Amino acid sequence: MQVHAAHPNQWISYAITAVIVVVVLALRMRGMSRMRRLRLETLWVVPAIYAAFAAVMFYEFPPSPLGWLVCAVALFAGAAIGWQRGKLMHIHVDPETHRLDQRASPAAMLFIVVLIAVRFGAREMLASGAGASFHLSTMLVTDVLIALALGLFAATRLEMYLRAKRLLEEARATRPA
Repeated sequence: MQVHAAHPNQWISYAITAVIVVVVLALRMRGMSRMRRLRLETLWVVPAIYAAFAAVMFYEFPPSPLGWLVCAVALFAGAAIGWQRGKLMHIHVDPETHRLDQRASPAAMLFIVVLIAVRFGAREMLASGAGASFHLSTMLVTDVLIALALGLFAATRLEMYLRAKRLLEEARATRPA
């Protein structure tokens, strides 16, 4: 087994990427502590945009029949992860005005960080040629990640919508007469 030393520029690239990720995450974590307005009527927008993007990608570069199966599994896995991520979001209903607010959970951010790490690891594995031993193609990995992200975004928003609607109905039902 041969061990290749990383090129110095590659280490610099990794360091710069790590610094950028840490700065973005620090800014995002700081912003997560604040409540933000939650509008039920706009929760569909992000999944719809991403679904259109995924549809174009799958139309332009359709996976093989086995690739479709793997993408379907990734879609359901993403939906399961997204549902859990949605449950981690804090939703608050103001008892007087019935205004909905949300605050992201640090655990919800952890899901995204893990996905980024998995994507980075998969890219490095394919770049080093290790993916050939698993018969993985870059397009299949991309398709799987697109399907996973679509399931994640859609299920997160769906869980938040259903829970927020239930909380809002409960708040309206307990309104003083």
